[in-house]
Amino acid sequence: MPDPTPAPRPDTDLASEVAALRHEVRALNGQRFFVIHGSVRRILAVQFLRGLAMGFGTVVGATALVSIIAYSLSQIDFIPVIGEWAGQIAREIQESAAP
Repeated sequence: MPDPTPAPRPDTDLASEVAALRHEVRALNGQRFFVIHGSVRRILAVQFLRGLAMGFGTVVGATALVSIIAYSLSQIDFIPVIGEWAGQIAREIQESAAP
């Protein structure tokens, strides 16, 4: 009975595989990410700017979200329990904003 698994056939030789691998490594090293992060100074600069942008975005987003929530809560005076609570929050926000 013959062996059902065929013997592995080399489609390409080792030299051409190594050449293709070298070509891919050169292409990968030429990518923008690796060019930018070529030195420690660049990595620190990029990460610092990234942190500044994240911090700024967080502050602006939180400010907008709190403003929208506070405005929405101040508009629901007709609900007895929530209206009083929202009115108290709105008064405290206005008192803290006024010098």
